[in-house]
Amino acid sequence: MPSYRREGPVVSSDTFTRLADFVLRRPASVFPQPVLEQARYLLLDTLGIAIAAGPMEAGRIARDAAVLLYSSSDPQYSARMLFDGRRASIAGAAYAVATQTDNLDGHDGYSPTKGHIGVAVVPALAALAEARPDLTGPEALASLVIGYEVAGRAGIALHATVSDYHTSGAWNALGVAAIAARLRRLDETQLREALGIAEYHGPRSQMMREIATPTMLHDGSGPGALIGLSAAVLAERGFTGAPAITVEAPEVATHWQDLGVFWQSLHQYVKPYPICRWAHAAIDAVRGLCLAHNLVASDIAHVQVNSFHYAATLFDGMPDTTSKAQYSLRFAVATFIIHRRIGLEHISGAGLVDAAVADMLTRVTVVETERHSARFPVGRWADVVITTNDGRVLMSGDVHARGGPEAPMTKQEVEAKYMEFAAPVLGSVRAAAIRDAVLSLDDRDSRFSDLSALLYDPPTASS
Repeated sequence: MPSYRREGPVVSSDTFTRLADFVLRRPASVFPQPVLEQARYLLLDTLGIAIAAGPMEAGRIARDAAVLLYSSSDPQYSARMLFDGRRASIAGAAYAVATQTDNLDGHDGYSPTKGHIGVAVVPALAALAEARPDLTGPEALASLVIGYEVAGRAGIALHATVSDYHTSGAWNALGVAAIAARLRRLDETQLREALGIAEYHGPRSQMMREIATPTMLHDGSGPGALIGLSAAVLAERGFTGAPAITVEAPEVATHWQDLGVFWQSLHQYVKPYPICRWAHAAIDAVRGLCLAHNLVASDIAHVQVNSFHYAATLFDGMPDTTSKAQYSLRFAVATFIIHRRIGLEHISGAGLVDAAVADMLTRVTVVETERHSARFPVGRWADVVITTNDGRVLMSGDVHARGGPEAPMTKQEVEAKYMEFAAPVLGSVRAAAIRDAVLSLDDRDSRFSDLSALLYDPPTASS
């Protein structure tokens, strides 16, 4: 890679020195094997959502915009967009796929950040890998883990030091910059500048605005990926921007002390449903009662959901767009009762005018409950009371959303979820080949190019 270094000594804090060692010099061979193994499943899950989101309008617009606005003819700075094949700059390619993925709310997240990491770092890894044909599977997984670990801590540090609630793009930009620094072989000075640029320009958009009026903006992860990769290239060429206060400010040092010891990547949650996770505890509570008592919609007179404050603020009516559907607790609960699952078809197209769901929604109410609010953001809790038409009152008790460390999905469930989302778009043969290639990446002799050969071509007409 080209080297554009600013003259002068590296100015660093103890925190930054620890981070630089972790990002730039820790070999993949010393990353704990369970961490690399988990990274495979986070990668697989995110790719499944990216694939399913490809035909959605937001993804098509983002990919077209990346070609129009963020192109590059330099092979060191350009990449093909996943499942599209057209070239853009590395920043543009990552932006397009992160925006696409962000608009199907089924990707992983991390409760302490109140947001999502894989949605930005996976597209960044794919874009950067185009210029690294030598990239091994373990090194790709280690780079991905670095993105999760840096972004997660930056997110926690930001939320701890500011008063308003910012979207994930505000801090996952730093995780993207860290991956780029490692894979483009930046030095300590360049890494420090890249993190500072990424933090300064990161999209500090207000999450609750999007919750109140759901649109294609979602969680700001597309701009986060764009800024993170742009920051790395700027720093590589000598642009300055340090320090990143979410890394180097004394008051956030505690959030970085366990870097490389406590693995945040092991504590991500994987979503069973393509719905804002604030609604998942309620869905799971309803699921438990319906399964335990063999309930169908005609049995139910009323559903009362008791949950935390942010869950109670989700979109309240019958949604008329996919964006609103993904941010609606009442709609999600009603959809699950009617269909016993929530798939892409339920939050788009005919699912948005489903008369049975609309009728069921009128029987669902949501109430904010202090004990659930007190446990947020560490936990996502709800309880549900279902009154049946024959007079029974069924109570779920307190339920935590599935998919995280409290109630993890099995590896088999993650693989099944991936195939459910990927196969209808790519066909079962190609989807299965991608699955197998991802799950082989922790083999010492594997190459990321074995996977990437399957990632860039658009779906065929027969898929």
